[in-house]
Amino acid sequence: MTVPSAATAPVGEPGADDGARVAAPTAWYDRSWPGGDRLDKVERRAQASQSFWTALVGVPAVFSVLRLGVEAGGELQTTLLLVANVGPVNLLAGFLTTAARLLATALVAVFALGAVFGASVDRLPPGTRRRPLFARWAEITPAWLVLASFLLALVTWPLLYLPLLIPAFVAAFQLRPEQLHERVAPRVLLIAALLAGYAWLLLPTLLDAARQGKPLVVALLALPPLLALSISGPLPRIVIGPLASLTEVAVLVVLVWAALPVISTPVLPLTVTTVGPANGPTEDVRGHVVTTDDVNMVILQEQGGVRYVPVDQVRAQVLCPSEEELPRHQLRIHDFHVEDSLMEGLGRRVRPVHRIDAACRAVG
Repeated sequence: MTVPSAATAPVGEPGADDGARVAAPTAWYDRSWPGGDRLDKVERRAQASQSFWTALVGVPAVFSVLRLGVEAGGELQTTLLLVANVGPVNLLAGFLTTAARLLATALVAVFALGAVFGASVDRLPPGTRRRPLFARWAEITPAWLVLASFLLALVTWPLLYLPLLIPAFVAAFQLRPEQLHERVAPRVLLIAALLAGYAWLLLPTLLDAARQGKPLVVALLALPPLLALSISGPLPRIVIGPLASLTEVAVLVVLVWAALPVISTPVLPLTVTTVGPANGPTEDVRGHVVTTDDVNMVILQEQGGVRYVPVDQVRAQVLCPSEEELPRHQLRIHDFHVEDSLMEGLGRRVRPVHRIDAACRAVG
């Protein structure tokens, strides 16, 4: 009987060479094994896709739950009352109107930084096995989602910060001045024309900001177009690794810091309700109306606590702005306030802001 040699025996069967049995599982984990790069790329894309979509879907849900808990003052029964009366559609609408700006900021930052790191990974040392997280996210994100995030930022960001979208867009799509024209002279003329148009658009606002002594506003409006000229392209090898880790932590910290006002923003509108018996003294109750039925109006008071007001004692009710809605800068860009977004500015043109009711000032 012929005994198969070690060279011809299948891996894993009796008589096979011990080295052959070990080679297959070892090669699976060895990224330097021929073919391992393809497997590693598929695995990395799958992991990055899963983490990206988990964050995109999970963060809004967590924020919505936290907002109800914060608005309830941390009280369990009040939180349950809000959960029972604030429908998912209202909660989603409240989240989109207040947190869409934060979501757009996170996406723009991830895509811009990820594209810069993605263009720089070829400069990483050969032994580097892990690419920056933002670069992996940017690779698996379709172009339509990147464009949608910039459009969302365009309509939700305050006009004061819109110039920052210029270098972010250039970085996200790796646009370079050389793509405007292959010849230097026409390229310089095109860049000069674009900068001149931008300066013409914002020159009155820049002069007003300079007269009011607001250097930060001047920098936010004037510097981003100049930064866009040199933000594309790979980074030096020595800064890629540390900068990738630092920016990931920095983006997380900034998002947490920016999320605190979003979480504390009320889901329900702020009102002042005048209550009192017929032909008797009245009282102004400032708070958020949770629900109204045939018997009572339930008001979550601004200073804490839930108050049940008989419906037949409600005499009047007015809608009041919160302190966060009051402007801090007296600057405009062609009749648009710099602290308004495009959506808010267009809305004020359709329906101008009314005067604040005296009841809001008296109670506030």
